[in-house]
Amino acid sequence: MGPMTTARRGRPPKGESQLSRDAIVRATLRVIDADGVAAVSMRAVGRVLGVDAKSLYNHVDGKDGLLDAVTEHVLGGMVLPGRTGDVRADLRAIAYAFREPALAHPEAAALVLTRQLGSLEALAPVEAVLAVLRDAGCPAEESVHLLRMLVATLVGALLREVNAGPTYGTTDLAGIAQRRAVLAGSGLPAVASAAPYLARFDGAAEYEFAVDLALDALVARIDVRRSPRR
Repeated sequence: MGPMTTARRGRPPKGESQLSRDAIVRATLRVIDADGVAAVSMRAVGRVLGVDAKSLYNHVDGKDGLLDAVTEHVLGGMVLPGRTGDVRADLRAIAYAFREPALAHPEAAALVLTRQLGSLEALAPVEAVLAVLRDAGCPAEESVHLLRMLVATLVGALLREVNAGPTYGTTDLAGIAQRRAVLAGSGLPAVASAAPYLARFDGAAEYEFAVDLALDALVARIDVRRSPRR
């Protein structure tokens, strides 16, 4: 009798030998981009990869592991800027560093609002924002509130941008004109007067406005805290 062996005979099923965390993340993004976050499951990702869903457990811990890995991927795609010492400039730079990777997979980017991540890669942007706020004199608890407000504002602006219909943009002139006419004839005075602006949507301009408005509020709050009490 030959020596005993515990090695698995034959080749692994097709596709399993090519599995990696990176491949799983890319497959999960395909599911999210096509059908949204709600469609994510081990089985759905396994189908994209052509493998049994059970084999994914060697790399991620179930559906939550898939969503965490995707969120880490989005945050890890940020190229964080250097600090200048100016609160507004530094936070604005971070906000724009988030824009590019978030626009690549906006539905996945929305996960940053709900996932509690522990990896250094995912926490680096959090550290960047909190460090700016700490150095501006914000207590830790208030800094967390400000961080969450800023992230919610950015994600909301991005989701609106990518989900805006074709007649809610800047290039479909016929659609814009039709929407403007509907609004102007609505019989609602405030809506009618704003019809030329309600009928158009420039995603980049709206993102800039949202960032600037959020930073106006944030910096004003910091300035109040810095002001000596009378």
